[in-house]
Amino acid sequence: MKIYTMQVGPIMTNCYLLCDEEAGLCALIDPGDNAGRLEEMIASSGCALRYILLTHGHFDHCSAVGDILARHPDVPVYIHPSDVVPAGVYNDLKFARLDDHNQRFYGEGDTLTLGSITISVLATPGHSSGSVCLIAGNVIFSGDTLFRATCGRTDFPDGSYEDILRSLARLARLEGSYHVCPGHESQTELDYERRVNPYMQQGLRQF
Repeated sequence: MKIYTMQVGPIMTNCYLLCDEEAGLCALIDPGDNAGRLEEMIASSGCALRYILLTHGHFDHCSAVGDILARHPDVPVYIHPSDVVPAGVYNDLKFARLDDHNQRFYGEGDTLTLGSITISVLATPGHSSGSVCLIAGNVIFSGDTLFRATCGRTDFPDGSYEDILRSLARLARLEGSYHVCPGHESQTELDYERRVNPYMQQGLRQF
């Protein structure tokens, strides 16, 4: 398993390319902008794009989806249904539904297979009602749920501070040690967050 990282867009969203190099397959996680640069990252990996995976529907995590699909028209795009609006409806906090050829949905307990890699879906609402974390091996792609020593904002119309505390407590209680790849800023370790993250600690006290 190999992970490439690229910061894209005006607020420097972390886009990740998860690769099974032996199988020659990859998944693009949160393509928020700069489709041309993301195409270069896919090409340099030597892997064929199998999935586009979205941790939530905010514009800075999905704005390049259309341009990526123009080059990869048969690739399925997965998102939690709570973060989707009907096709043709513009909402920068929701993902506009694709046609049936590309649109897929996932939620709590679902899994996807990428070569030898199993990607598990955890529903982690709070930043948005449809936020998810994706777990592959010992790596958590946390979107905007968990950041280094903090968490995602909850003051959007679809956000909930109580829900994000519940989600953080759930992540804290995962067994084992995980490397965390968040939607913004630097990567971290779940053990470190358990020790120092005040929002995670509050979630553990309350829930």
